[in-house]
Amino acid sequence: MAPTDESGQTAPQAPPSGTTPPSRPPAAGAGPNDRMPRWLPRAMVLALALIAVFQLGSWAFHQLIGLLINILIAFFLALAIEPAVSKMAARGMRRGLATFLVFFAVVIVSAGFIVLLGSMLAGQIIKIVEDFPDYLDSVISWINGHFHTDLKRVDVQEGLLRSDWLRNYVQNSATGVLDVSAQVLGGLFQLLTIVLFSFYFAADGPRLRRTICSVLPPARQAEVLRAWEIAVDKTGGYLYSRGLMALVSGVAHFVLLQALEVPYAPVLAVWVGLVSQFIPTIGTYLAGALPMLIAFTVDPWYALWVLVFVVIYQQFENYVLQPKLTSKTVDIHPAVAFGSVIAGTALLGAVGALIAIPAVATLQAFLGAYVKRYAVTDDPRVHGHRKRGEGPSPVTRARALWERRRQGTQDSTDGDESA
Repeated sequence: MAPTDESGQTAPQAPPSGTTPPSRPPAAGAGPNDRMPRWLPRAMVLALALIAVFQLGSWAFHQLIGLLINILIAFFLALAIEPAVSKMAARGMRRGLATFLVFFAVVIVSAGFIVLLGSMLAGQIIKIVEDFPDYLDSVISWINGHFHTDLKRVDVQEGLLRSDWLRNYVQNSATGVLDVSAQVLGGLFQLLTIVLFSFYFAADGPRLRRTICSVLPPARQAEVLRAWEIAVDKTGGYLYSRGLMALVSGVAHFVLLQALEVPYAPVLAVWVGLVSQFIPTIGTYLAGALPMLIAFTVDPWYALWVLVFVVIYQQFENYVLQPKLTSKTVDIHPAVAFGSVIAGTALLGAVGALIAIPAVATLQAFLGAYVKRYAVTDDPRVHGHRKRGEGPSPVTRARALWERRRQGTQDSTDGDESA
């Protein structure tokens, strides 16, 4: 019988000699396998550090996106003037002086065009303001004659001056003057940034290339220099195509404006050609608005004719002229050029639309050197036509079909005669 203690419970018995007492089952969560691994705290700290670095980099990128876009524009502008600067430097001129002269020539031409255009526009605005009562009288007379109304110029002017729309427009314009001034100053600062970076990229181009090549092995250096040369060629070709389209557009609009006897036709033609080609997306509308305004001062119907011509010519340029010229000068397929412009606009807006084609052309030309090509099989599904000497030509098949039909008609006629 097992011994019991005073409480009546069975007392634990001593184990037999030479045996090990059984160990108690470990409590929940107290086993050695449930201890935290030594690498886990360090991994958590490393993950938190990576997340913090990613967030900091994302914040910095979004804060510097404007500067990065300006540097990208400056780089492509430097590539555009690189051939002229290199030619002047090859003749013994210092590269910095050559870059300054190229920029100075561009600034002089741009400033002269802006001053001439501004003086013309100011004169036409004064003329429109002076002749506005006559225009209003002619419009009121046309409305009264066609709709049998009794409008008067005094009533129209008073109604316009007392309208809530004009009052709200004046108030919003007064409050928005400061915002417009800030935007103008911001635009001038961005322009100065682009000019400075492009000047340094063009003037210190060889030093920049040496700096990049100094951290690369010789094989990679040759690839970088080749990519740089391709970028210069493609950017120059793109600007050449834009200049050629600007010339065609200017000549076409000059013929129209001269036929309508619109004043300042040469200046307006230059305006339309440059603005429509070198300001993407909205350049066409900006370019067409000014000739319409000037044509309106001559005859309101002339403004409508200018609008119709601008719309028709824009369709011709988008679907016929631009794909052909771009594919010839930049050597990319028209569909690729059109798609690259859409993609560039979606990514970077107007800037992306402007630099998309030379960037894609450079990438295509650079990668083309590393893609191995093979001879294409002689298959009509590849070439789009039957190989010469293989089977009858379409003319031969049409002639044989005509002979069979004529022979069948002759046989039926002979059978009727014999019957």
